[in-house]
Amino acid sequence: MPSEAAVMTASGITWPGGVRLRALAMLLAWIAAAIVAPAGKAFAADADEKALIAYDYSMAGDDSRMRILMRFDRKPDFSWFLLRNPYRLVIDLPETGFRFLPEALAPRGMVSNVRYGALQEGRARAIVAFSGPFDAERIEVIENENTPGFRLIADIVKATPLQFEQALARIADRTDSITTTPKGDRLVRTGSMPKHRFTVVIDPGHGGIDGGAMGVDGTEEKLITLAFGLELRKKLEAAGRFNVVMTRDSDEFLRLDERVRIGRQHEADLFISIHADTIRYQQVRGATVYTISEKASDDIAATIARQENLADEVAGVELEEDNKEVADILVDLVRRETQSYSIRFARSLVKQLSSEIELIKNPHRSAGFRVLTAPDMPSVLMELGYLSNAKDEKLLRDPKWRSMAGENIVNAITKYADSREHTGG
Repeated sequence: MPSEAAVMTASGITWPGGVRLRALAMLLAWIAAAIVAPAGKAFAADADEKALIAYDYSMAGDDSRMRILMRFDRKPDFSWFLLRNPYRLVIDLPETGFRFLPEALAPRGMVSNVRYGALQEGRARAIVAFSGPFDAERIEVIENENTPGFRLIADIVKATPLQFEQALARIADRTDSITTTPKGDRLVRTGSMPKHRFTVVIDPGHGGIDGGAMGVDGTEEKLITLAFGLELRKKLEAAGRFNVVMTRDSDEFLRLDERVRIGRQHEADLFISIHADTIRYQQVRGATVYTISEKASDDIAATIARQENLADEVAGVELEEDNKEVADILVDLVRRETQSYSIRFARSLVKQLSSEIELIKNPHRSAGFRVLTAPDMPSVLMELGYLSNAKDEKLLRDPKWRSMAGENIVNAITKYADSREHTGG
């Protein structure tokens, strides 16, 4: 399993001697995918002969017509579908090592955004967002004439909203099973540790195609949360008294409900979701601890919750119709003992961090986070800092700061576990 330092080095955030990799920014797009895959396999295409290699992304055109091109080392087995709000073309691929240059992804013509990455083990996805409704005249893969490999060509034309809806209808039958992600076998595994051990589930936010927030200096949230999660796991395991589970230990995408299910599957005594968001107030910095509530405690909490609850949609996954169920859980949590335990740990964590780490004003806040909705699992979401603030971003990239923060969190978890044990669990 990779170390925290290996993850941050492989992802291009730090380098021996403190040399930044800004001059090598073009490599970040595919190096980030080379962290590790599940079961300790290298995720980079070079290290896994089964992985497809995608490279040389390009697009040309204007506000009425675009051609999108992706090259592959061999013929890809792909499928595609459309999504609205915003208008998107989604291309599903097998496990893929992406080597797209960042400058080739800049908005152009009808295209407003390009996103790509791992969806889950063995699957990858590219999503092209458009500024308005469109139709796909042609999407096909053809063999290169003069060089090895294949290329995917997508010819896109501007359309009316009605024409887009008609295009959706044309492909509806074949996309019923594509727009949702199947549940992985990891959700039915049971922990190998004895049941009496206090179980902590660490949930590094985002991953795979969902990169999360982007810092002012280019830091990706998904890499920060993974590096910190690995560091926290190492420290908890060193304590010798905890059963530690991570929802993800590599650069992979997980649905929000999968994250919750993993925690409940392992009967977590404590679930900690780790994040490092951006907000429009660039002067705001410091760590924040969130618990769940039906009504947000403030505007910042509401904004962060909205951003985090969109993680599934960002990855091109249709949201399930469970709003009523979630609302019922939120109301129920207010009355349940679980919520009081979540609040108790949040306050203890804030107290432990306050002497060592910069905290936001009123550091314990609340909002309706989907990842905190389990009715039987004390849960908190921790914002390590805000990538929209240059000082916070610098700290989050510092291994010494992450180690210090991790030690303080372990101390808070230890005190909380002691209090639970003294009161009968």
